[in-house]
Amino acid sequence: MFFASLFSKLLSLLASGIALQFIDNTALGIVLFSYNIILFLLPISGLGLSQSLIRFSALSNDAEDRNSIFLYVLKYGLLSSIGMILLVIISSLFIPFDFKDGHFYMIFLSFLIIPNFLLEIIKAQLRLNHDNKNFAYSDFLYSIIFLLSITVLTYYLKEIGYIIALLITPLLTSLFFIEKLKVNVKKIKRIPELNFEFWKYGFFASLSNVITQLLFVIDILLIGYLIKDPEMITNYRYISLIPFSLLFLPRVFINTDFVTFTEKIYDKNYILEYIKSYMLLFLIISVSLIIGSYFFGSLVLRLLDDSFAIYGSIFFILMVGISGILIFRGLFGNLLSSIGKANINYYIASGALLFNIISNYYLIPLYGIKGAAITSAILMWVTGVTSAICFKALYIKALLKIEQTSSSATKLL
Repeated sequence: MFFASLFSKLLSLLASGIALQFIDNTALGIVLFSYNIILFLLPISGLGLSQSLIRFSALSNDAEDRNSIFLYVLKYGLLSSIGMILLVIISSLFIPFDFKDGHFYMIFLSFLIIPNFLLEIIKAQLRLNHDNKNFAYSDFLYSIIFLLSITVLTYYLKEIGYIIALLITPLLTSLFFIEKLKVNVKKIKRIPELNFEFWKYGFFASLSNVITQLLFVIDILLIGYLIKDPEMITNYRYISLIPFSLLFLPRVFINTDFVTFTEKIYDKNYILEYIKSYMLLFLIISVSLIIGSYFFGSLVLRLLDDSFAIYGSIFFILMVGISGILIFRGLFGNLLSSIGKANINYYIASGALLFNIISNYYLIPLYGIKGAAITSAILMWVTGVTSAICFKALYIKALLKIEQTSSSATKLL
């Protein structure tokens, strides 16, 4: 899975570089501005039922239950996604766009919600089946389709081709892998767990992802709003491309292990050993990345475009920030979800978002895109450490509750 994810990220970077060659920086900046509005909605596609699918199915040992949960999520998630698209289209009529065609791009890109949701639940089911091979292949195929479609469509259709590539890539990938799930549509049983708590968990888990995604997107939106220069949007997007792409590293581990450590979440020794080994590994990786970006940041940016070389200091700042996610947030945010406390992630991310907006309103006018990078770097560390503190407190509380329940049951016997 690691090599498949690494390869897919390299292809994604290559596709982004190709788009930069075929599309004018200003035109691409407008598309990216609209795309980032939709991007922060994607985690909540299907109202977060893909998140509920992973946790509740992982806690069930019955194959028929897992089959029924998937079909339930598929049905109501698609209906919810259609509703979200309609809301986006209606809402877009009341949003003033400073850039030409921004309104059209936003409506066009809103249809990404459906194929994105479909691909997410397919990948979730592959993880639940412990089918890591096909899960890795799904990332690989997605990247191949994206690279080919970006190359062909942006060459002929420019920015419209870029949007079409974004839409068809998850759809084609989903159609290829859905048959590998071996879901029996005729075997559906009523499951008591598919209730308000099921929807509540998924909603808060996805809402947390939305706010977290918005923490990355808000920089682009505020740069566009405060500086009003599409070219600076493109610059920041590509400077941050490599640091943000490195977030695939913790995702590889979490995607592989989430189902397993959710099944064993109350095995204290197992969880503590997992935390120690994870943090040691990513501490070593983070230190290496920070040192490398300090000495070779400008050189790396030059590989994307010579004009980006002057932003080496911003690249370094973002790399320092990303380390906070690699070491803390990626791990403890998911551990909070595994004990059913996805709402805590939402509260942490919401507080960070508020600080992000306030800070950027001061720093972007003063320091330009470097101000956005400074704010993001600080928040990545703050949210990561806060997640670790919250998990420790809530995990100890959960373990004590289990011990008390077990003790009471023993006394009754």
